[in-house]
Amino acid sequence: MSLDWIYYAISWILLRWHALWDAIGIPEYRVLGTNWSWVLAIVFLVVTVRVILFPVFVKQIKSQRAMQALQPKVKELQDKHKGDRETLQKEMMELYRTEKANPLMGCLPMFLQIPVFLGLFHVLRRLNPDLPEKYKTLYGWSVEQFNSAANSALFSAPLPSKFGSSAEELAALDANSVTVKIVAGILVLVMMTTTYLTSRQMILKTGWAEDPQQKMIQRLMLYGIPLSLLVSGGLFPIGVIIYWVTNNLFTLAQQQWVLRKFPPAPMAGSRGPGPRPAGGSGAAKGGSAKSPVQPARTGGLFGRGKASAEPESPVVDTKALAPKPGAKPTNPKKGARPANKPQG
Repeated sequence: MSLDWIYYAISWILLRWHALWDAIGIPEYRVLGTNWSWVLAIVFLVVTVRVILFPVFVKQIKSQRAMQALQPKVKELQDKHKGDRETLQKEMMELYRTEKANPLMGCLPMFLQIPVFLGLFHVLRRLNPDLPEKYKTLYGWSVEQFNSAANSALFSAPLPSKFGSSAEELAALDANSVTVKIVAGILVLVMMTTTYLTSRQMILKTGWAEDPQQKMIQRLMLYGIPLSLLVSGGLFPIGVIIYWVTNNLFTLAQQQWVLRKFPPAPMAGSRGPGPRPAGGSGAAKGGSAKSPVQPARTGGLFGRGKASAEPESPVVDTKALAPKPGAKPTNPKKGARPANKPQG
């Protein structure tokens, strides 16, 4: 299937934003070695895409919450139909249908952004000043717009260049190899960091999944993807990395807003913040506080809580047991004096 429609759509949005910044007076020439009109066009391409996908993002958050709330029921079905995969799948699909939860919704926004990323990658990769003019006018570009974008830069590093650009590619862009590697290298590190923070932010708010497979996916998103960018980031044009970093920053702000507006429900079996009442639930209901002292647990988000080796011993107040000054000493071994018998 041809992806030309994606290239046309990305080019149209990019060129409309560039024309807007040019119309309001953003200079076309470099300031601090940067063509800000093209950099801002890429930044606001992200804003355009994220605004369009915002309703899908809200549905993603709600779906993740629904899946999280269903974990106890999923665990019951897994225990009930252990060894019967076909029945388990039918029961789980019925559960998702009844509770209106969609497991695929959690990945939908990311999947919808992949065509945009690929489209921008293709458009920026072909920005070569030496390209024949008949190819410069593809996807709705004019020759003037193409040449302007091909010669645009961020801190003197051309936007079409990348960390792994060959000597021939750098010569065609009239770029300095050291400058390109420094700018691209810093951007790749920022891209890795912000990618990690977006996953960490969500896990901090919603907690680790109970299901081992979902927990493995969470760990892959948290650690695997940022580490993979250390290698693949060297193949991305600088303009694409600007898009990725801007998208991550937008995601951080968007997730923070959504998590505040739709706070996650407390997990089953977890207790909210604040001190635990003495004696557990029995003491809270007015019963005696004879329940065993719960062992203290340590650990945080990334480690299991570990019970302390020994339970805490009850503290004895020796001052309360001491006799008061002036009180008559008592002999605990001596029995009580019998009552006087009535005289006959």
